[in-house]
Amino acid sequence: MSCPANGLQKALYLGACLSLLALIFLCLAWELWLAPLRPGGSWMALKALPLLLPLLGVLNGRRYTYQWASMLILAYLAEGVVRAASDSGTAAALALAQVLLALGFFVSAIFYARLTRESQPQPG
Repeated sequence: MSCPANGLQKALYLGACLSLLALIFLCLAWELWLAPLRPGGSWMALKALPLLLPLLGVLNGRRYTYQWASMLILAYLAEGVVRAASDSGTAAALALAQVLLALGFFVSAIFYARLTRESQPQPG
């Protein structure tokens, strides 16, 4: 696991890691127990699988993973916005939580990628 160089970089790293992990658990809990589309759970829980792809790279602080994962997370942001507007009750609250976690990851990831770019030595 790479160690972030300064306080801001460490905060962005932790923000991205925690929001990604929380989003994975939220997606699973939402579709399996809290408010599934069908009683007893839903195949929609599989939406958590794509979030596992960047997990190792994010935890290891790989800049490239932060870059592409910030684009992946926009699908979860969009789904959360749509479901927050169209669902009601518990599902709407969970959708709002998804929006906040996706937004938190997105902001942390893009600023982490930018900050780590600036800290790398420039050629020539």
